[in-house]
Amino acid sequence: MADTTDLSNRHIRSFVLRQGRVSPAQQRACEMLLPRFGIPYAAQPLDLTQAFGRNAPKILEIGFGMGDSTATIALAHPENDYLALEVHTPGVGNLLKLIDAQQIGNIRIIQHDAVEVLRDMLGDAALDGAHIFFPDPWHKARHNKRRLIQATFVAQLVQKLKPGGYIHAATDWQDYAEQILAVLGAEPLLENTAADYAPRPAYRPLTKFEQRGINLGHGVWDLVFKKHPRGRDGHA
Repeated sequence: MADTTDLSNRHIRSFVLRQGRVSPAQQRACEMLLPRFGIPYAAQPLDLTQAFGRNAPKILEIGFGMGDSTATIALAHPENDYLALEVHTPGVGNLLKLIDAQQIGNIRIIQHDAVEVLRDMLGDAALDGAHIFFPDPWHKARHNKRRLIQATFVAQLVQKLKPGGYIHAATDWQDYAEQILAVLGAEPLLENTAADYAPRPAYRPLTKFEQRGINLGHGVWDLVFKKHPRGRDGHA
């Protein structure tokens, strides 16, 4: 019998679903809090105003890890709403614990692949910004094609940004920083806010891992690009 599987929507995944250990507290948080602060993935448009219950700037957080930075940023900026994406259950559970402990009301979580969320759930010009902090570097050359920040992904993400919206990426892998700089720099609707790499914006907290790396002399690169109503060639 012929295989009739639709391959048109398949893409290279930038993550591996590892069976990480989920603590009892993280599991409880998922069971009790995800119904309140989570949004199930669905292949249909998401009304962000309805999801958060208010009109406010909407920032997308892609791959939030254990959620510490996301919680810190959201708590410090109650004027914004943060749509946080992560595939790994321990991280989702940990962020839910932080939301509960710190009474954070401006975060919603989707536990799903960011590429598919962008494609299926977010409308054009729905976002005021996007954060991509320390995405998996896939540091072996043969795995570089799995990196999230590629031209096709950026073109898709840019369509979801409002004019003047921004993309802020950060990485501690120099060759990935160079790739991100090249990819964002080649997107005609984006303009770099710095000559190349940007100073770390005050809203992005230093992680413990990052601080250890800095103490050891390791580099961290931030890149902040903004969307213009028209591209650098003058075309929308």
